[in-house]
Amino acid sequence: MKPLIALAALTLAQVTYAACPEYMQGEYRKLHSKEMVNICELMENKTVLVVNTASHCGFTSQFKGLEALHKKYQAKGLVVVGFASDDFKQEDADEEKAAEICYLNYGVTFTMLSPTAVTGDKANALFKALAEQSEQPKWNFNKYLLGKDGKVIEHFGSMTKPDSAKLAAAIDKAL
Repeated sequence: MKPLIALAALTLAQVTYAACPEYMQGEYRKLHSKEMVNICELMENKTVLVVNTASHCGFTSQFKGLEALHKKYQAKGLVVVGFASDDFKQEDADEEKAAEICYLNYGVTFTMLSPTAVTGDKANALFKALAEQSEQPKWNFNKYLLGKDGKVIEHFGSMTKPDSAKLAAAIDKAL
């Protein structure tokens, strides 16, 4: 009986993975950690707010508002994911220092991933897809609201603060 259960679980996992868009398949390392995050599993059947971040940007204080969104909407099915990036030369070269800014200075508990490219030819697969579906980030702290199907519902630029009524309305509608 146990082999049959294992086969059923494996089949279910394969079906779930197959339903995940190709650009979301893969793993990313958490910021200042060896732990890996499977994006398909993290975002599966969830509304997601994807943000490109940098620890030394004029918008870095938005971490506080992103954490507030995470706490407010997590139980309703929103996942907030930060992709640290040095594409705009604003990310600390020392991941430990970048993590300290996120976790200690701003109290971030949502998923933060290690630095990765988010623009141009070197952009990770998710950000390439986000750019195709809307636009690529022009600066740090662009926010992409994704539906449960992994597709962009709406893009918000750096100037849109996490406590913006427009962003909150879009999240409420998506949930």
